[in-house]
Amino acid sequence: MVRVFDKNMFIMMSAILIGIVVVTYFIADIVYQTQIDEINTEHSSEIKTIEENNINFTSSFLESSVLLDSAREDRAFGNYHFDLAQLFYTSTLNENNESRMNHYKNSSIDNCTRAMPNYLNSHENFLISANFFENTKDFTTYENYLKLLSMYVNLTETGAKVTLLRYNASIYLKRIVENITYINGSSSFGTNMSDLLALFNSTMDMYGALVEEYEDIQEEIDEYDIKGFTTIREPN
Repeated sequence: MVRVFDKNMFIMMSAILIGIVVVTYFIADIVYQTQIDEINTEHSSEIKTIEENNINFTSSFLESSVLLDSAREDRAFGNYHFDLAQLFYTSTLNENNESRMNHYKNSSIDNCTRAMPNYLNSHENFLISANFFENTKDFTTYENYLKLLSMYVNLTETGAKVTLLRYNASIYLKRIVENITYINGSSSFGTNMSDLLALFNSTMDMYGALVEEYEDIQEEIDEYDIKGFTTIREPN
């Protein structure tokens, strides 16, 4: 028996087709919404990572800079006392009055003694600062900041070498001055100091060359900062 395609069957078929379309739409919407949620979650995680890196970068750079400033300050105090020690050393050698000679001698020794802990503190802070600047690189992928951080690492490592040389020079100068004595109306060395003097002079020569390198790096950093990196922050 042939079944007649009547009005009721048409309505039923239409309802089925509409149902299929509606179900398909809801399934597609659920899949789409799931994908959107996954993307939002992924981007939210990325944004959170970027924000954390920005905070860590700024914090680490500031800590590095504080240590660098401390190293520079201690170095400046060390230089002050070392320069005085050299001045009194020259005065000691040129003095013919025994009382004044002893005064200059003691002043030179005292300033050498004062310079040494300043240089040691500076040396240590330069090294720690270099390590902090190096670790700061972990919080950025921005090429300009990585380059600037490398400059600071180079500066602080060179500064550590500079202060260690001056520390050694302070030791040598102190030993030299301690051997100055008053003989026959004038100042002179009580023992042969040629080896120690040669060691002191060679140390000062190395110091002079390294200071020039240190100042060149600092100048390079200053010029780089002028180009837009004086304020350190991550780009948007």
